[in-house]
Amino acid sequence: QVHLVESGGGSVQAGGSLRLSCAASGRTFSSYAMGWFRQAPGKERELVAAIDWSGTNTYYTSSVKDRFTISRDNTENTVYLQMNSLKPEDTAVYYCAAGRSMLVITTTLNGLDAWGQGTLVTVSS
Repeated sequence: QVHLVESGGGSVQAGGSLRLSCAASGRTFSSYAMGWFRQAPGKERELVAAIDWSGTNTYYTSSVKDRFTISRDNTENTVYLQMNSLKPEDTAVYYCAAGRSMLVITTTLNGLDAWGQGTLVTVSS
C-alpha cells in the first residue's frame, strides 16, 4: 500500500503558475501509475493528468493540455503537476491518486489504490 500527501496548493491570479507535489511513502511507488484529479464545488471529481510508472506515457484532459505538465521522480517517490496559465475555472481541490495501470487511472475512480487528502487551488480573475 502507498500513502500519498499533496502540497503546493494556494491562491494565484489568472495567468499565474503553481506546482503541486505528491509525496508517496512505501517502496512500491515506482510500480504505480499516478494521476492528478480535481473537484470543484458542486462538480464531480475529474481526472486532470496521469503518468505511467516509468514516466514515459502521459495523459491530459483537453482543458489543461499545453498548460499543465505531469512528471514523476521515482528516486524521490514524488509526482508533480506544473500548472501554468491558470484560469479561474481551474479552481478546485486537487488530489493525487495511485493506480495499478494507466488504464485503471484513466477509466475509474473507485478502483484506485490510494488517494491523497487534497490541496486547494484558487485562481482569481
